[in-house]
Amino acid sequence: METTLIKELEQKQWYTLSGQDITRLLNSNSEQGLSASEIAKRQEQFGKNELIAKSGKSPIVRFLLQFNQPLLYILLIAGAIKALLGEWVNAGVIWGVTVINAIIGFVQESKAESALAALASSVQTDAIVLRDGQKVKVSSTEIVPGDLVMLASGDKVPADLRLLKANNLQINESALTGESVASQKQTRPISEDAPLADRKNMAYGGSFVTAGQGLGIVVATGNNTETGRISQLIEKSPNLSTPLTRKFDKFSRTLLYIILGISALTFAIGLGYGYSWVEMFEAAVALAVSAIPEGLPAVVTITLAIGVSRMARRHAIIRKLPAVETLGSATVICSDKTGTLTENQMTVQSIWAGGQDYQVTGSGYTPEGEITSENSDDPQDNLALQECLKAGFLCNDSHLEVKDNFWSVVGDPTEGALIAVARKAGYSASELEETTPRLDVIPFESELQYMATLHQNTNDVSENNIIYIKGSVEAILNHSHDCLDSQGNLCSLNKETVHQQAELMAEEGLRVLAFAKKSLDNSSIEHQNVESGLIFLGLQGMIDPPRAEAIRAVKACQSAGIQVKMITGDHASTAKAIAQSMGIQKHHEVQAFTGQQLAQIEDSQLATAVEDGVVFARVAPEQKLRLVEALQAKGEVVAMTGDGVNDAPALRQADIGIAMGRTGTEVAKEAADMILTDDNFASIEAAVEEGRTVYQNLLKAIAFILPVNGGESMTILLSVLFMRELPILALQVLWLNMVNSIAMTVPLAFEPKSHHVMQRPPLPHNHPLLSRNLLKRILVISLFNWILIFGVFEWIKQSTGEINLARTMAIQALVVGRIFYLLSISQVSRSILLRLRENRRYFPDSKALGIGILCTIILQIIFSQWSLMNQLFATAPLNINQWIFCFLIGLLMIPLAILVNRFDPFD
Repeated sequence: METTLIKELEQKQWYTLSGQDITRLLNSNSEQGLSASEIAKRQEQFGKNELIAKSGKSPIVRFLLQFNQPLLYILLIAGAIKALLGEWVNAGVIWGVTVINAIIGFVQESKAESALAALASSVQTDAIVLRDGQKVKVSSTEIVPGDLVMLASGDKVPADLRLLKANNLQINESALTGESVASQKQTRPISEDAPLADRKNMAYGGSFVTAGQGLGIVVATGNNTETGRISQLIEKSPNLSTPLTRKFDKFSRTLLYIILGISALTFAIGLGYGYSWVEMFEAAVALAVSAIPEGLPAVVTITLAIGVSRMARRHAIIRKLPAVETLGSATVICSDKTGTLTENQMTVQSIWAGGQDYQVTGSGYTPEGEITSENSDDPQDNLALQECLKAGFLCNDSHLEVKDNFWSVVGDPTEGALIAVARKAGYSASELEETTPRLDVIPFESELQYMATLHQNTNDVSENNIIYIKGSVEAILNHSHDCLDSQGNLCSLNKETVHQQAELMAEEGLRVLAFAKKSLDNSSIEHQNVESGLIFLGLQGMIDPPRAEAIRAVKACQSAGIQVKMITGDHASTAKAIAQSMGIQKHHEVQAFTGQQLAQIEDSQLATAVEDGVVFARVAPEQKLRLVEALQAKGEVVAMTGDGVNDAPALRQADIGIAMGRTGTEVAKEAADMILTDDNFASIEAAVEEGRTVYQNLLKAIAFILPVNGGESMTILLSVLFMRELPILALQVLWLNMVNSIAMTVPLAFEPKSHHVMQRPPLPHNHPLLSRNLLKRILVISLFNWILIFGVFEWIKQSTGEINLARTMAIQALVVGRIFYLLSISQVSRSILLRLRENRRYFPDSKALGIGILCTIILQIIFSQWSLMNQLFATAPLNINQWIFCFLIGLLMIPLAILVNRFDPFD
């Protein structure tokens, strides 16, 4: 084959062509397969059947890029300043922090890059192929277009195949389509506009054969397969920055410029006053060190790490630290339906038999519940209903099992639902197998749309054997002429009435199956035995019901101003019904779009569609990615859930990708930022709550740390302007910023959530890290800290003449004031106010706060009272009166703290 012809063939929509046309186009033989010489030629031309990723940056370059952050610039500058001062220990500590941060970022990035490796391994397997008329077992990497691949139950599909033969062939394609039910395959050509999930004549690489046998011809290998297309989409999706990292980046750059500008100004002013450049360099260094919040990166990391721990206890595993805060900023959650919003257990909810309606209670495969009706006969008295239930139980190849009190189905989920509802009515497998043992079976075939089983009637040997049959409403009605009434008598079948009942069930999102029976005087069964004379028994409607806790979680998210959208591979009618029952709607309406509709919408109109739509059904991988990109283009912070290979590109693109821990593929988990261990939407809501709490605690930390830096830098700047001695030295500043600040700020990371954390709307994506109110708070407290430091220093210096004592008392008074400010900004003070106003008994866990304050007091006593610290930090020991003086000065913080609490930092 010529290369141009190969490229042309790669664009073919193989599912629209007949098997003969494809065999001819690929120059293959449907009976013999390819020859050895042709195999060698094609392997050279097409290469190995494996996913090939683009070569990325080298590990060294990726490690060095971790330092390309303004916040790390500040730390590197601080370390360089300390090194220039000859304080190599302090410089080493600061540089050590930057290196540790870089190592953590490098490791996390390396893990994220492994998504492509996981994807590549997901399609590698061994396969049975037909070559030169012989069956041979080869590695999937050796397969080429035109190869004939034989499929059997349990096989992994090695490449994209166009099926030529299918004998009761069922393939689980959930990783690609999102559908939990295996796809029933056939060989007829399909229309050009069929979505991926409806291409029943195709078998895609990486999917699994769950039943039957088949033969397919390879039409795509390697990066040309559907899975290969997904790998290319993953490569195109960048590792987006999070709201937190973007805000810290802007904040750090601004802070860097301010520090450098003020330091240069101080240096220039001092030279103008006649100071030597050495003296002014020391002052500029002290100012820079005082303005740099050296402890902030450590506090941010600790706060995020505590958030990770809290989320883990609520079934959410965080893979990347910034994702903790991103969840709290989420404005849209795009959730999968099956297993996340729903139970992932099919449940019969409605039955129509003998002309009467019945409802079924209970959910999942647990055989607990009742069959009830308000206006119909007792279910035990309706013989048509009993036969309908028996038909569902016996015409069945699956069974239920219980493990650790959890019921699950071994086999098809639909058949599991039929067994569960029959058990609710009192039927047992052992009893039915004894009274009506199976003699023969006609497996389900997609062309005929039914399954039939033949059973011996041991209760009455004079009676014939019984055929029980289940299938689509159309298939059963086409072969039925009579039906059973509730008394068990034969009556004429009104097919129009049955269709109306089936449509009513379908409108509720139920999957409807019809049931029938027939007597047969044979010990085997053929298709002609069921082509006529069937007795219609009834309809059973089933659905994968929504989780009760997910309904509550959706409501909580909506109350918090977060939009919830359902993106699923299921049919639109089913998804729309689930969304309606869960309250997933906009303007009291559930607007749904299908993948076909999205494909016809221009990019300019897509923004409106994603804003108005709440259900997106039968969507392809690139459409999921397109939806996420459209939401992000509108300024939304998007959380996206997924479990399959097809979800990986969207998970990577989303601001936070959420993979399922139980049912998720390794590809999805590697591409995600967070993994749910229970696959439950309620855990997402809990994680959002924790994420918002983390962000609030980070703002508290900033509101606590920065006023000290502001007060210190103002003190040094004004001392230079007024030609006064520095009230605080650079090394003392480092103690306050690194040791004291961390000891007092870390407890804020343990702060519990506030009562209204999920009642606030998400912060806008462009909301600055330092809001107007937060800036007001920082400015007022900085001004107080400056007055306190400068005032105490001057007072003690003038009254005692001891400069070391003056500096020590200024620092201790500042720390006392900080303790009261810490109490005012924590949940403790807010809870006390609520307790007084609303007579609440709730009081938050303040153990961490108490430990932090106790550690601070001990450290400050050591700082001033230990002779070694006096020598290192130029401090002086205090007597009891001096301690009391510092305490009384610090009390002035209380009325000021009450005042600034009016400036809510979250507004």
